Amino acid sequence: MKEYDVFVPLTYNDGSAIEGEKLQRIQFKLLEFFDGLTYFPQPNQGFWKMGDVMYRDEIVIYRVLSPKTRSARQFLSRLKDSLKRELEQEDILIIERDIKKL
Repeated sequence: MKEYDVFVPLTYNDGSAIEGEKLQRIQFKLLEFFDGLTYFPQPNQGFWKMGDVMYRDEIVIYRVLSPKTRSARQFLSRLKDSLKRELEQEDILIIERDIKKL
């Protein structure tokens, strides 16, 4: 079983807010494919450095589980490409972990 965290920014690179409808569409796509999700709506801050410049984003996290690693990776890869374009981001962070359910 794999667990995936999708880190989604709350603002575009110009600082304007990403529309709530877009966040709802992301939720719907994940729910439709994975049949369930956990949404961490509290804003979190992410920091990263490119060259000598420090960047900061406010993000939310969507977590999904899947026993079907191959199809989950394919779906999330397509979603990542779509989100990069739609949200005007250089990258979207998606984390994959091995998990065991109790």
